[in-house]
Amino acid sequence: MADSAVLDRSYYARPATELAPDMLGKLLCRRFLDGVRRYRVTETEIYYGMEDTACHAHRCPTGRARIMFESGGLAYVHRCHMFNLLTIVTGHEGHPEGVLVRGVDGFDGPGRVGRELGLELSMYGSEMSPDGVLWMEDNGCRPGYTASPRIGIGYASEEDRTRPWRFRVRRSRSPAATVR
Repeated sequence: MADSAVLDRSYYARPATELAPDMLGKLLCRRFLDGVRRYRVTETEIYYGMEDTACHAHRCPTGRARIMFESGGLAYVHRCHMFNLLTIVTGHEGHPEGVLVRGVDGFDGPGRVGRELGLELSMYGSEMSPDGVLWMEDNGCRPGYTASPRIGIGYASEEDRTRPWRFRVRRSRSPAATVR
């Protein structure tokens, strides 16, 4: 594996619309008691502003979505259907947006990702940094990908349901393993 560079807060200051496809192939790192595990990101999804009826911040800047109004580079760990999910806050303070991590090598679906990462609600608002428990690294991997409409957002407007804001790495013939 090539050397990796830690992605700092400036990386996350870009809009989710740019970062969601760019995060594919990056390494999502999780510090556990027994060491660090690295997972290659294979699927992401955009949530973009109060104007996006699928975004948790659509109706209100309070409650669990308040973290999305902060500057990018924070972990928005939230509960959905009995699973803890990870949305990484992106962009600039005041505009709520983020990238949901929907898949990593070996684990498809945001609930499975959350379970593998051992996400806890206490991680809500933590900085994406090696000083904490979650961060991202770039080792130069730039996979091909597809874009399609988001899924599981039947409550959103038709326009927001059909946006091609779900990104998936094109799968190779041989299954990839988790990077450790």
